[in-house]
Amino acid sequence: DYNTYIKNGLLVDEAIFNQEDDFKKIVPIDNDYNKFIDYSNGYTFEYPNSMWVDVSLSNVKNVFANHNTQIEIYYDNFKNTIHNYNAYTVYSNKFLNNKSDHDLEYKKTIYINDHKTTLLKWKRKKLSKVDNDKNYYLSAEIKKNNNEVYTILIKSNSEIKDYMHIIKSLSFIEKTSTPKITKSFTKPDQTFNEETLEFYNKYFLNSTELNWGIFEPSAPTTFDYLHKLENKLDYNFNFVVRYQTFDTDLPLEELISSYNENRYVELTLQTMNYGKDNSSITYDILDGKYDDYLTKYAKDIKEFNHPILFRLNNEMNGDWCVYSSYYSSKDTELYKALWKYIYSVFKENNVDNVLWVWNPHDLSFPNFAWNNYLNYYPGDEYVDIIGLTGYNTGSYYKGEIWRDFDEIYPPLYQEYSNLFDFPFMITEFGSNSVGGNKIDWIKDMFSKINIFKNIKVAIWWSGIDWDVNKKPARIYRLDENEMTIETFKEGLSK
Repeated sequence: DYNTYIKNGLLVDEAIFNQEDDFKKIVPIDNDYNKFIDYSNGYTFEYPNSMWVDVSLSNVKNVFANHNTQIEIYYDNFKNTIHNYNAYTVYSNKFLNNKSDHDLEYKKTIYINDHKTTLLKWKRKKLSKVDNDKNYYLSAEIKKNNNEVYTILIKSNSEIKDYMHIIKSLSFIEKTSTPKITKSFTKPDQTFNEETLEFYNKYFLNSTELNWGIFEPSAPTTFDYLHKLENKLDYNFNFVVRYQTFDTDLPLEELISSYNENRYVELTLQTMNYGKDNSSITYDILDGKYDDYLTKYAKDIKEFNHPILFRLNNEMNGDWCVYSSYYSSKDTELYKALWKYIYSVFKENNVDNVLWVWNPHDLSFPNFAWNNYLNYYPGDEYVDIIGLTGYNTGSYYKGEIWRDFDEIYPPLYQEYSNLFDFPFMITEFGSNSVGGNKIDWIKDMFSKINIFKNIKVAIWWSGIDWDVNKKPARIYRLDENEMTIETFKEGLSK
């Protein structure tokens, strides 16, 4: 028997499994191809036998790859959602509206085994900072029915040829097992300077209590208002948030003033420029156009030499972020390449006072398999802390609903705990006051947040999201009124 059997991510000797297992089979066909049978995602598929196979993220994707080419297969089921096949094919490929970076060879509709398929082929320029850059793409979005879609995404370092055999080989079978994630992620030992290691141990690795931080819009530029708020709360926040883009250099003076105040900064670098077209930004960074900026940035962080929580490109699985792969060929490998590239710049400049915080949003927008947050994970060696972010956005905007604390954090914490052996922090969160009772939400949050033993720091985002008419849409401020302040004061005192 020359077949290969994979059960729950492990090689096994026999094709024995039940509905709760995640089961795959690989069958040799000839000198060129193997047949992959996925009993959990319900399809069979032929791939070149020169490729290795990764099924460790089975309920997100299966990967087939060699040095030159990578094939990713995704399954989406849009039942009970706002999406369908047509919406998926349109929204997934809006990046092609950026014609200056994407050279579309063709987009056409074909039929694969009588199933409607949207077939696209495109390329972009080679990026100098990406090793073995796979800049040639082919995507086949195959309609099983109006709700169920299978996507074959091929990436290669040279023009993709002879692909129709692969595309046409996909066929549907009955699902007789369950897709699972069988991979886990573990924090390796990292090298930090003495003060940063002490900080990491104190607040994250050895901490047995929850420490609080705040985003307050005027801090850390000035602490005048925050001091007054803290006096009302009878509580001093250990952490503050500073957002930054490429429009300014490292805010060194603010880092120093925060440090002198015995506060640590969650420095959030979002790789973009305000008021400009950022549709090419990921490509530009990975082609070396920001080398000078990033080198100076790293040198300035080294000069500061005190601990920083460095949160790079947070909420990347949200299409409101220009560094989301929604804008760059729906290729999450580029997000990871950018992360690793900036990480390497820091290492080259001997930066040893930074803790890297990787921080998806709890909901993916769009909620497509190729945009799943795990596709953006850069790797254990590049991460020190896992960030959690989930907001009760309230119901100001159509389509948004009031979400209780229990609807957001217990399932998010459980999911992340099953995957990540890292310390956690809530990097930013809050509750709107539009659509429900904010006071009750805060009380409920304080009554439950301490059960999450691996969440070491929680940062309340005390700001306002404004609508296009400059009216408050999501009011997250903890100082919205005297009642919210008193509720927070009581919660923090416990």
